[in-house]
Amino acid sequence: MIGWLIFFFTLFLASLGYASYRSYSKNRSSDDFMLAGSNIGAILGFLTFSAALFSAFTFMGMPDFFRVHGVGAWIFLGLSDALMVFFLLWFGYKLRKRATEVGYKGVAGFVQGCFQTQWAGYLLFLSSFLFLIPYVAIQIRGISIFLDAAFPDLIPGWGWASLLVVLMLVYSEIGGLKAIMYSDAIQGLIMLVVIWIIGYTCLQMAGGLEAGIAKVTESNVGLLSLPGPKGLFSSPFLIASAIAIVMIPVSQPQFTTRLVVMKDLKSVHKMAYAVGFFAILVILPTAFIGLYGAVKYPDSTTAEFLSAALLFDQASPVAALAVVGLFAACLSTTNAQIFALGTELRSLLTGSDKKVMRITQVAIFVFSIIVLVFSTYMSDELVLLARVSFAGTSMIAPVVLGAVMFKHPPKSLLFLSAFALVYFVFSLAELVPAGFAGLPTDAAMYLILIPATVILMLIHHFSSKSSHEA
Repeated sequence: MIGWLIFFFTLFLASLGYASYRSYSKNRSSDDFMLAGSNIGAILGFLTFSAALFSAFTFMGMPDFFRVHGVGAWIFLGLSDALMVFFLLWFGYKLRKRATEVGYKGVAGFVQGCFQTQWAGYLLFLSSFLFLIPYVAIQIRGISIFLDAAFPDLIPGWGWASLLVVLMLVYSEIGGLKAIMYSDAIQGLIMLVVIWIIGYTCLQMAGGLEAGIAKVTESNVGLLSLPGPKGLFSSPFLIASAIAIVMIPVSQPQFTTRLVVMKDLKSVHKMAYAVGFFAILVILPTAFIGLYGAVKYPDSTTAEFLSAALLFDQASPVAALAVVGLFAACLSTTNAQIFALGTELRSLLTGSDKKVMRITQVAIFVFSIIVLVFSTYMSDELVLLARVSFAGTSMIAPVVLGAVMFKHPPKSLLFLSAFALVYFVFSLAELVPAGFAGLPTDAAMYLILIPATVILMLIHHFSSKSSHEA
């Protein structure tokens, strides 16, 4: 398999090198570097959005999620992503319209301009920092688990993580956001091909769909129904998850920025439809891999299952391609998230273009080191950790929605989101009760956040209308 690994890694690194060359510009401005010139077409936009959305946690986390918790994993992610696609059509239009009026260098700077207060920008940046750092660490943790299990005598897990971070820093420094988008496109295509090859192979090794389901019925029938054998997929969990995932384009800046840098609204619509189709294609084979794991590796650890299903049980070329695919997925997502944090910081900075760029590049390096350290303390529950990131950033969604919906958004939304964010963080730290009224924290917060946001927006709308008429 070593020969195949060398071959596929050479092709992958050569493609990254070419993408960096295509993206590099000696006299680029900070907008060219951070926002890719804001001229991204539908195809590249679809691939970069999909690759950032369906990352290493999908490749590795979802098969294990299906294996442990059952078919509800499809509802958890597949249905939620379908709802997000419809939301993208409206949000993309409103966001681009307001960005044209106010200007856009990042979500934090955008809402700061809309609300006319620095506090709005700081709130957005704080939310991104608190929850994107763990989300990036999840990707690095996932690939480290896999590679350490697959090659235990080569280098330790922290060595794989360090290699990934160094490559990410070099690549993003050379090409900026445009290079990251090309990397996303490469990774997305690799992931789709590899995950279908492995998914089909695992389905055949499980004896086919009907035989595999029959075996699971005999061993653990709870996997085939809700709420699953461990009771995870309750109605509050699924509803709260759907809300958090639908709000990803609003609350996670790497996706918000990708909507703004598309060259026109028509490209945004094409991208949204394609993302929905891609979601079905990429999630379905992870269910096949999870079915195989439930049949053959029901009691194995995450690392044991993933290394077996994705590597040791596959033919050498497929196993080698899986390693490269996972590495590419992790590199792409890590790049996108860390770069997004740099973009958010840059949108809050003032001064000369050269000074802002220098500070941003140093910040990206610091963020990368923080992620590297943080990844060593993550658990193996990759999907659940990703869900915490989605839920945490969604607490500030009212601020972004207010910014795109109103010319002068109500500052009461800032206080509402700040309260929700602080309570959510404190609940994770066990400083306040984790949930109330019999609901988990995120579902309970949505029960307050959604009606409160609607009420505040309606009050602002009618009071603004009355003032205008007067």
